[in-house]
This record gives sequence, structure tokens and C-alpha cells, in this order.
Amino acid sequence: MRDSFLAKRIRGGGYAIKGAWLLLKHEQSIQVQFALAIIMCIAGYFFEITKTEWMFQFLAIGLIMTAEGLNSGLEAMADFVHPDFHSKIGHIKDIAAGAVFIAAVTAVIIGAFIYFPYIF
Repeated sequence: MRDSFLAKRIRGGGYAIKGAWLLLKHEQSIQVQFALAIIMCIAGYFFEITKTEWMFQFLAIGLIMTAEGLNSGLEAMADFVHPDFHSKIGHIKDIAAGAVFIAAVTAVIIGAFIYFPYIF
């Protein structure tokens, strides 16, 4: 039973929850994004946004949190592999940060579509 398909999936889920907790506990970028997510959820409650708007808001939040988590993991791996400065490692980190930037711009656009009609 220990190595059954279900047991492996449950164990894998535990590792995923542990990873999410470690991100929230140790990564400042995720902490900032999490705080912004809470603010946006409070705004959604205040403005009584629709179910569809909630869906898009949570999709945007998930997109940013995922991009930030992947970026943090990639940076940690790059630092482990090559702790000293290296231009190729810097290039890789810049690309990963660019992906987070694209996710953030996308989330801002989604937020504008949701909240501008309520504000203006």
C-alpha cells in the first residue's frame, strides 16, 4: 500500500503544500503578491464583483503566484549550480523575471477590466 498509485499522489500533494508554505514563508516576492491578492479579494467583496469577475481575478492571482514561484525556484537552482556571477545565469534569471513581468501586466489588465466600471 505504501507505494501504491494513490499513496504516491497523496505524498506528492504533501510535498506541493510544503513547497507552497515555504514560498510564502521565505520569499518576499510571493509575500508581496499574496498581500496584493488579499487586497484584491477585499476589493472584490467591497465592489460585489460577479462570479465571472471572481473567476478571472483568481485566475490572474494564480498566474502571478505561479510565475513568482517558478521564478524563485529557477533562481534558487541557478544560484546552487553557479553561486558566482555568470552572464549566462544572469540572462536566465532575467528571462524568468520577464515572465513574471508579463504575468503581472496581464493581471493588471484583467484588474482594470474588472474594476474600472465600478470606479468610473
